[in-house]
Amino acid sequence: MARVVVFGACGKVGQSVVNEAIRRGHKVTAVARDEAKLSKLSRKANAAVGDATSRDSVHSLADGADAVVVAVAGNDKKIWANAARTMIDALNKQGDSAPRLIHVGHGGTLEDGQGARILDDPEFANNMRKDALGQAEALDVLRASKGVRWTVICPPPVQLVQGKRRDTYRTGTDQPVQDGRGNMAMSTDDLAVAIIDEIDKAKHVNQRFTIGY
Repeated sequence: MARVVVFGACGKVGQSVVNEAIRRGHKVTAVARDEAKLSKLSRKANAAVGDATSRDSVHSLADGADAVVVAVAGNDKKIWANAARTMIDALNKQGDSAPRLIHVGHGGTLEDGQGARILDDPEFANNMRKDALGQAEALDVLRASKGVRWTVICPPPVQLVQGKRRDTYRTGTDQPVQDGRGNMAMSTDDLAVAIIDEIDKAKHVNQRFTIGY
């Protein structure tokens, strides 16, 4: 059993991560900025008010944890880079006992066949570009960090779907995972499966990877 702290626990991805971690028998602390939203989470989770961009909050809630999942969202595209910097600072202060950091990234930061960022393609969806740019900055921050065991997991550069989980996925590195017809897809629940798999198996320490069907 691992102790898992999930920041952004009330979002779609965060809730799925909380539920999957509980399903596997992990001890979960579900963190959100809005206390009122915590009531909708599973009672098997330890609900806590916190902020992924607050060093005091991260230091307190991550103390003694095995893994911290950052699944936050917001209107400010700086939130992901700020959260990454906060995590690096707070976790480094915990030394060798610091938990692993699992950051939920954005598919727009992945690369096309020529090595260019997908988010820089003029045809990339405008409604996803701001978040992708913010996540790209966070990825740069994590890649430049020292002393923290981080992993960035990116879904495909398309909207996540809500639907029946398949309990299966394939992994890739820098380019999106596509099926035989070039389609890209991933459900929120199966993204959560991959996140908890990474916590359990630690196959991508200090790496960015992606998943798809």
